[in-house]
Amino acid sequence: MKKAKVSAPWNREGRFVTDLDVILSSSCRRRILKILWRMGRTNVMELVRRVNSTYNQVNSNLQILQKEGIVFDEHFGRMRTIRLNKENPTTVILLEAIKLLETPRPIRQK
Repeated sequence: MKKAKVSAPWNREGRFVTDLDVILSSSCRRRILKILWRMGRTNVMELVRRVNSTYNQVNSNLQILQKEGIVFDEHFGRMRTIRLNKENPTTVILLEAIKLLETPRPIRQK
């Protein structure tokens, strides 16, 4: 029986990879992080709308971010809200990276 290929963010042993490159490799995850950085907290359907993606894609990326402890969800009745876990050092590093990427810089002339 052939072993199925394991794609990122899982390694060959089936363990979750905690690598910033892997987390930031998905444009959907980057958009989710930017939106949560700006809004603080939002419900999942609002996140889906703002990311301009499908529920399944946003949800699968949220699961990856949750396993890393970067975001967590809270349930209020049937509504599920998502927010950043700012106590996690990885989240702090990611937010700093996003801030640097979002800051406009002057173009250098040669």
